[in-house]
Amino acid sequence: MRNWMFGGVYGTVLASALLAALQSGGGTYTPYSDAAWVMVTAGTAALAHGYAHHMSTHTEGSGSHRWRQLVRTLADEWPVVVACLPTVALLVGAGAARWPESDVTALGLALNAALLFGWGTFAAKRVGYRKRSALAIGGADATIGLLIAGANALIK
Repeated sequence: MRNWMFGGVYGTVLASALLAALQSGGGTYTPYSDAAWVMVTAGTAALAHGYAHHMSTHTEGSGSHRWRQLVRTLADEWPVVVACLPTVALLVGAGAARWPESDVTALGLALNAALLFGWGTFAAKRVGYRKRSALAIGGADATIGLLIAGANALIK
């Protein structure tokens, strides 16, 4: 449970940052390519995180089962990839509907901020916070998404 909550927040923040970074800023808009890059980066980040976690907890002499542990640790990173799927679906839909890039980026960043609010609130409620505190934690998580949107507006 804890791993998918972490992966959900991490993947949603990653998708937001990628969406903002991939905005062409006047160049050629390629929503399908952007969607592919989000998935490739999410998969790579999940593998790198799982591998780093495995290596940081690996002990010498753990025998041949270390490979099974590595595979299990890597498999536990699936929430990072799944959390990027709403952004990927938005990009694919935008490509099919030929939506303007600026609208897609704004909608995607707003969607991800809302998802971060939901992740934070749900996770806080799950571990025992009261409703008001859980909503405040969800708001703090959503602020991460809003900061990415603000940075995108300033940088682009």
